[in-house]
Formats: sequence, C-alpha cells, structure tokens
Amino acid sequence: MTLTLYLHPLASFCHKVLIALYENGIAFDSEIVDFGNPNSAAALLDKWPVGKIPVLHDQAAGRTIPETSIIIEYLQTHYPGPARLLPDDPGQLLQVRLWDRFYDLYVSVPVQKIVTDRIRPADAHDPHGVAQARATLDQAYTMIEAHMRDKLWATADDFTMADCAAAPGLFFASIVHPFTGEQQALSSYLERLLQRPSVKRVLSEAQPYFSMFPYREAMPARYLEALVS
Repeated sequence: MTLTLYLHPLASFCHKVLIALYENGIAFDSEIVDFGNPNSAAALLDKWPVGKIPVLHDQAAGRTIPETSIIIEYLQTHYPGPARLLPDDPGQLLQVRLWDRFYDLYVSVPVQKIVTDRIRPADAHDPHGVAQARATLDQAYTMIEAHMRDKLWATADDFTMADCAAAPGLFFASIVHPFTGEQQALSSYLERLLQRPSVKRVLSEAQPYFSMFPYREAMPARYLEALVS
C-alpha cells in the first residue's frame, strides 16, 4: 500500500484525517502508535521527530506529511476523490481554512487539556488551566451556535475539511463539557455530523478503545451503542 497513516484510534486529530480518507474512499494502511512501546514510538519518531499523530507516509512519493490540515490538502492534491474538501473558490477556501483552524484550536485543543489533566499525577493537576480550557469551550460553543443557525455544514451546504475537524472535536467536547439546552443549532450540527457515514465508520472503529478514554463514565449510552452500530 502506498499510503500509511500513523495514528491511534482514540485520538480526535487522527479521526479528522480518517474522515477525510473515508469521504473519498482512499486506500491506505494504518499503523497504530503505542507510545508505551519504544519500538512503536521510534517508528513514528523516525518519520516525524515532533512525535505528534497523525502522520501520513507516502511510500510512492517518498514523502512524510504531518499535521492534519496539511495531510488533507495533500490528499486532495495527489489522491483526489469525489469529495472536494477544500473548495476551489478562494473566498470559500478561506472560510474552510478559518473554521478548520477554529475547531482544531478552540474545540479540540481545550478538550485535550481537560482530558489529559485527568490522567496526570495527583500533585500535577492544573485546575487553572482546565478552567481556562472550559471557558474557551464556552466561548467556542457560543460562536458555533450563532454561526450554524443558517448552515447545513461548517461553512455552507457542502461538507468540507472544516467539518472533518468539527466532528471529532465536538464529539469529545460534548462528553467532557456538555452543551447547554439552549444551544440547539450546535446540538443539531453535531447530530448531522454523527450521522455522516464517514464519521460513523470512524467512531465504530474507535469503539473498542472507548474503555481507555479518561471520561469513559461520562459518555452517553448512545455513543456506545446505537450511534456507532
């Protein structure tokens, strides 16, 4: 197989790239990275010394591509499929890139802060940092609620890279920092994302690893059953 994606099935940023791959039916091999295994970690570090996942390796081109948004753009350029996740129109493209970064930086990153703080040693917790992360999510939810009142997908009527970013970010955010009852546009948007076949496939593949999620007890039953069936 030409393409290999280094990933972990429970990582939201890996989900973002997997959704893009499944949207276009791109064939690839997956290599699960176990950071507790020196050999597994070394295989990733050999490709990308920063040590962050996901990382895409294109054997045919002899290239290693890190960073989710760059990976998705690389795939569209070199392995195009029917779904144009980055539009050709310059104005629309800027909006896709804006909301892609928004969901990465202001949803997924604060969720990571909240989750990783739970598994820190008792004397290393960061309550101030967690409070800041929750405040960031509150602000993000307010902005998404207003933005999505007249939209089907993140930027308009077409599913794009921004939605690939939104799906895993909002999925995990809804567990660790639930939406309010008044945030109906936000909740409806997440529901549409969760019914997308590519998203359902990613969550189905992640389901065997949900027991490892530090907020496992807070996951709604439907996330464990009907949603991913």
